Amino acid sequence: MTDPPAAGPPRSSLAVFRDPASVAVVGASSNPAKWGHWLARGALAGRDRRSVHLVSHGGGDILGAPTAPTLTALPEVPDLVAVCVPAPHVAPVIDEALGLGVRGFLGITAGVPDAAGLAARITAAGARIIGPSSLGLYDAETELHIAWGDFQPGRLAIVSQSGQVGSELAQLARGAGLGISRFVSVGGQVDVTMAELLDDLADHASTAVVALYAESFGDGERVFAAVRRLRRAGKPVLVLSAGDSEAGARAARSHTSALTSPAELVDAACRAAGALRVPTPAALVDVAACVAAGTPPRGRRIAVLSDSGGQGALAADCAHRDGLTVPRLSAPLAGEIAALLPETAATDNPVDLAGAGEQNLSSYTAVARALLRSGEVDSVLMSGYFGRYGLDSTALAGAEQDEAAALAALPVTYGRALVLHSMGADGEAADLLRALGVPVFPTVGAASRALSGAVELDARPVREPAPGAPDTRAPAGFWETRADLLGAGIVFPEARRVPDRARLLTAFAELRPPFVLKAPWLEHKTEAGGVRIGLADATAATAAFDEMRGRLGEGPYLLEEQDVRSDVTELIVGARRAPGIGPVVTVGAGGTRAEVHRDTVTECAPVSPEQARAMILRLRCAPLLTGWRGAPPADLDALVHAVVAVSRLITRYRGERIELEINPLRVGPDGAVAVDALLLAPADGPGHDTQGET
Repeated sequence: MTDPPAAGPPRSSLAVFRDPASVAVVGASSNPAKWGHWLARGALAGRDRRSVHLVSHGGGDILGAPTAPTLTALPEVPDLVAVCVPAPHVAPVIDEALGLGVRGFLGITAGVPDAAGLAARITAAGARIIGPSSLGLYDAETELHIAWGDFQPGRLAIVSQSGQVGSELAQLARGAGLGISRFVSVGGQVDVTMAELLDDLADHASTAVVALYAESFGDGERVFAAVRRLRRAGKPVLVLSAGDSEAGARAARSHTSALTSPAELVDAACRAAGALRVPTPAALVDVAACVAAGTPPRGRRIAVLSDSGGQGALAADCAHRDGLTVPRLSAPLAGEIAALLPETAATDNPVDLAGAGEQNLSSYTAVARALLRSGEVDSVLMSGYFGRYGLDSTALAGAEQDEAAALAALPVTYGRALVLHSMGADGEAADLLRALGVPVFPTVGAASRALSGAVELDARPVREPAPGAPDTRAPAGFWETRADLLGAGIVFPEARRVPDRARLLTAFAELRPPFVLKAPWLEHKTEAGGVRIGLADATAATAAFDEMRGRLGEGPYLLEEQDVRSDVTELIVGARRAPGIGPVVTVGAGGTRAEVHRDTVTECAPVSPEQARAMILRLRCAPLLTGWRGAPPADLDALVHAVVAVSRLITRYRGERIELEINPLRVGPDGAVAVDALLLAPADGPGHDTQGET
């Protein structure tokens, strides 16, 4: 199956936002404190490539360029019009432009009245608009600059739902020597969407890595379809998102919903699309610098090379915390390095130059060369003083820059990455390294996290979304739910429906004690007193039935055999259709305390058996399943089957608010048994749910 298109029916190309032949800034200003001034200044910088027109009611020249009072007074119809006028005047400007045949709009103004209606008029005319409330556009390839702020050309593309966050990313990228290839502040998305703008980067030659900031993922399935296409085009995507809130969990009706935060859902979608979510703008730019390096990191084995034992040890600790490995070097490699250094040097891993750098700066390059060409490590993390020699001693500045150039050539020669943490990260040698494709960081923690993130991103495959559209009606009741799960190979205890006392009495002859009695229509039975376990015989079960029916009303109730196996671990396996993300499956520590443990892993559904097993082994409680303290290991194959089966079922059911949950699934050495299950699904009438429990 192919991914869905990133947008609806085509109206016109987004090329007008890439390289328009002519641009008009409406609301241009001579006041440097106003948006209209920044937009005019940026647009005029591209006059060698396109015609630029300024529209201002005030008249006169702005930045040496003439102005016109209206769009109609211009000598030509512009391809792209940037609208930066007070909100009440936006609609008249756009209507005037549409009458002239303008096909592209950049809406800067916030608080535009009836923005949706205005967008409808624009699209009906075959035109497009980015915004309103956009901070602007920048494209280094085409010298298009209609935005607040300055941009340094580079290899990072930014698509941001927040103009301010996008601007921060651009400034951080400048400091990292990374620069910007394209910048789009999406604003209100009344027409052009994030998904479309991401899609439009797939063939953008100067873009090496893409940064996406999103405050919501209402159109997440299309957004992540575009992310997949970018990844296939060789452009990794880093995601920054907001809204990791507990508010959704407080309103959740199932344990599965309560246990999956918005951030965890975005993480799952990122993993499926081959992207990586990062926590802060600084972290995003750090990872992007590694990804866009001349030789990006691949593989978790690193060598730490320092000129201080303490800094080397701290770097190794950081690497370990960030999921990297610092392997012991082979005897021949350690011997080769020892021959280059003083006797006091450490030549295992970390490698400590022990003052050799001060005696001869070429020691850095010699040791880094030995490490990178050895094949025993995937990357070298240099940590310490290099980069500061020229700052502290002008006599060493030239030699340090020569050595920086020699170091920068090593990754290209040997195909393995070099990353530098420098106490002089703002020095000329550090700047030269950045310019030559070697990432440089002011702290070792940032260097290690960036290296780890780049390796993780490189290792993520692109998973295809669920094939086809859901084609099966969700079960209408708990027996249908049970039948679907049984049909999928999920094992349940023997059970009987007991609508009344008479059927209860006949059920005793068909089942083995001890018994469990349930009110299966309740979503949270334990809290409501809707379940009784350990009923040893018919007398106890009958008394429990009479008490429960008297308190909760007519049934039908459920009587089942209790699973009394030993060496059992209780887990939860749930799935749902997450708004904007699509079907997801969750596995975790289960039972009535599932929300206390909060030990879960969530992935986009469906998952393969290999993916399900990897999910299980990522759980903190995984040792309980693999033979904790001499206990027999659980039947992981049965658990894997349950996760896969539930992940496939959720992709089949029609509906936007489907939730399917087994809790607990009791997993022991001899198999997995589902002792409670819940299905929540939209009913035919609005506002009602059909729920199936067993």
